[in-house]
Amino acid sequence: MSSEGPPIAPLSVLVVDDEPNIRRTLTICLEGCGHKVAAVSNPRDALAVSVSRAFDLAFVDLRLGTELGLDLIPKLLAQSPWTKIVVITAYASVDTAVEAMKRGASDYLPKPFTPAQVELVANKLARMRGLENEVVALQQILAQVYPEVDLSSSSPVMQRAVALARQVAATDATVLIRGESGTGKGVLARALHLWSNRAHKPFTVVACPALSAELLESELFGHVRGAFTGAVRDHPGRIAVSEGGTLFLDEIGALPLALQPKLLRFLQERQFERIGEAVTRTADVRVLSATNCDLEAALKAGNLREDLFYRLNVIQIDVPALRDRAEDIVPLGERLLAFFSRQNHRRALEFAPDALEALKHFAWPGNVRELRNVVERAAILCQGEQVRLEHLPPVFRPQPDDVRLGDQVSLAKIEEEHIRRVLVTVHSLDEAARILGIDQATLWRRRKQYGL
Repeated sequence: MSSEGPPIAPLSVLVVDDEPNIRRTLTICLEGCGHKVAAVSNPRDALAVSVSRAFDLAFVDLRLGTELGLDLIPKLLAQSPWTKIVVITAYASVDTAVEAMKRGASDYLPKPFTPAQVELVANKLARMRGLENEVVALQQILAQVYPEVDLSSSSPVMQRAVALARQVAATDATVLIRGESGTGKGVLARALHLWSNRAHKPFTVVACPALSAELLESELFGHVRGAFTGAVRDHPGRIAVSEGGTLFLDEIGALPLALQPKLLRFLQERQFERIGEAVTRTADVRVLSATNCDLEAALKAGNLREDLFYRLNVIQIDVPALRDRAEDIVPLGERLLAFFSRQNHRRALEFAPDALEALKHFAWPGNVRELRNVVERAAILCQGEQVRLEHLPPVFRPQPDDVRLGDQVSLAKIEEEHIRRVLVTVHSLDEAARILGIDQATLWRRRKQYGL
């Protein structure tokens, strides 16, 4: 029986029942629906297989020989909190159903059951799991408030980058997206995921420069309670949470050298261990990464392993700087202005000729991200129907009161202005970092702090 609704994504399913015929029946039924099934007869084997493999759904018998399936439910959920559990039993009662739900079960299936009933329950919980993944993805998008997800472009170089992303989306190839900060590498990575066969699964992001080496390892691979000071509970890690989906490693050039062998092993074998645990786990996760730094220079300096570089760089997509796709500046600015007009409950605004000229001739060191910030600011400050030059930041027009050394302004303001001016004059963030005498991770944080 096929239930109505959108197509059901294949699930990874665990069957735990001490009766061979039940295990066989459930396996045949679920595999016939396109799901991947692992069937075991006891709680010990169930926990062993769930440690090394993530499951979307589990069918657990209420009585497993001398043990209770109810006791297995919280243990399975401790391994994978997102797993949906269906209790199956020949001893159906309201009390057992209520107790199963209290312990974390999602549904209840009394014996004897038909293949149609199994398919109906599996489809219902598959849709629930899919909706949860969509909610997570939408929350991430809303949190970042990306109005510039429109990848349409008149620039041939940008069109080639988008076309290549569409071409490789359907594969599981590891992709390295390169380009200056603010060019939209993260937007392209998210689009690549949505164009892929993994679109119904999670898309998770880890910003490598934002965490220390210890926290980054925990964020990626997870940890068990007590693994280090402050580890008060188990943490599955982003790789486990991304099961079946895509993990995006932003600014991969900032990945600490000590973590690189562990990431390389995962890319090669799909295996990893949580911090504080000797159990080897596997995960089906596609890895995308992005960088704005010179990885070849990092190789020569010994800051990046050569084998990891080639494993990450199976497919390389280069995203052009905004100044190299000048034909897109005005159309993109106008789309952003329309977005922020709606967001601020304003009638549609337009750019005055002086503002358009300023936008077209600006160097845009912060690329699309900077354009977004400039347009949002203008939409808020503009009281009329046209955004004029006066609504743009001071850097767009000569100012007699430009910040100078010795002015009565904060050090942060001096630093912000200096970084901005250096960025305008250089061709890469690596060059800017060298001029400023700071590393790229520090420059990344300063640009984020100042909105550059």
